[in-house]
Amino acid sequence: MRKIQMVDLKGQYDGIKDQVNSSFQEVIENAAFINGPEVQQFQKDLEEYLQVKHVIPCANGTDALQIAMMGLDLKPGDEVITADFTFAATVEVIALLQLTPVLVDVEPDSFNIDPEAIKKAITPKTKAIVPVHLFGQAANMDAIMEIAKEHNLYVIEDNAQAIGGNYHFKNGETQKTGAIGHIGATSFFPSKNLGCYGDGGAIFTNDDDLAHTIRGIVNHGMYERYHHDVVGVNSRLDSLQAAVLRAKLPKLDSYNEARRKSANKYSEAFKGQEDIITPVLLDKEDTHVYHQYTLKIKNGKRDALAKHLQEKGIPFGIYYPIPLHKQKAYTDSRYNEADFPVTNQLVQEVLSLPMHTELDDEQIEYITATIKNFLDT
Repeated sequence: MRKIQMVDLKGQYDGIKDQVNSSFQEVIENAAFINGPEVQQFQKDLEEYLQVKHVIPCANGTDALQIAMMGLDLKPGDEVITADFTFAATVEVIALLQLTPVLVDVEPDSFNIDPEAIKKAITPKTKAIVPVHLFGQAANMDAIMEIAKEHNLYVIEDNAQAIGGNYHFKNGETQKTGAIGHIGATSFFPSKNLGCYGDGGAIFTNDDDLAHTIRGIVNHGMYERYHHDVVGVNSRLDSLQAAVLRAKLPKLDSYNEARRKSANKYSEAFKGQEDIITPVLLDKEDTHVYHQYTLKIKNGKRDALAKHLQEKGIPFGIYYPIPLHKQKAYTDSRYNEADFPVTNQLVQEVLSLPMHTELDDEQIEYITATIKNFLDT
């Protein structure tokens, strides 16, 4: 059996190495390292794939979120509602801009932000909602967009874990995640479903004026060289990373389909296990791209199972072990523990298994058998 890895980037590279290598060589020979042809073409390719008017590449996913908020001209003290159960980058940029993060609980099945909790958290200072499409499944965008419209709020989608996923609206329409809200942000960190070989990110919007503002922000606030019209940052996707992403983008749907097949095999193997709750698919299969395959391990057995997997050489992840409202950097007297029952339970139960495009049946069988044998003893 091949060595089991949480993410097998080398195996994925083997399938695109000729294109990546030739593109790297071309970038080096042309010396167009910043905003070169590879970046410009990737931007166009991604706009077409997402069916969104504007893609603005940037240096990483955290920058993408920060620049999105800068582009909306949010002011210090403005409140931004987001999920308590997610990676810190989402709340980090809110705090960096001296906005006020408002953390709310998530749904127990999807792990995504709870629309009812959003409604309860809205105040006159609320200006935006940041839904995170966690682990690859879209948040309830029907409800979130309705709430935003009713209260005149911006919606900034954190799409770092769900690129390529579809959202099916109640009215029958379908859109790609990240292209639904007023603005979307994503990361191209190597382990993402669409990942480069370093850092990278992008911002999406259908708003022409907002796109213009953001294009200046990512480049020191310049629209004309040495003319700084807005306060900006230095955040650009380099050409080498764009070359990798151009090679991977045409394969993204097949990559995501491979993840779904592996997820289905995991879930089938765990049927009947009373200590395991497998990921819940809330809509059609194409709504979930399984950035992570995350189990809930019941009856207080998660930590013991994690230790057992480590002893057996099976990688795993606990995403996330501490709620954001309990992180030292983001503690706030406004928060009441009674408002976070789902998150506080999830941090004790979640366990993510290896998930990538190169998983094979032998590996999945070994992983699932190891888990079932441990839980059955």
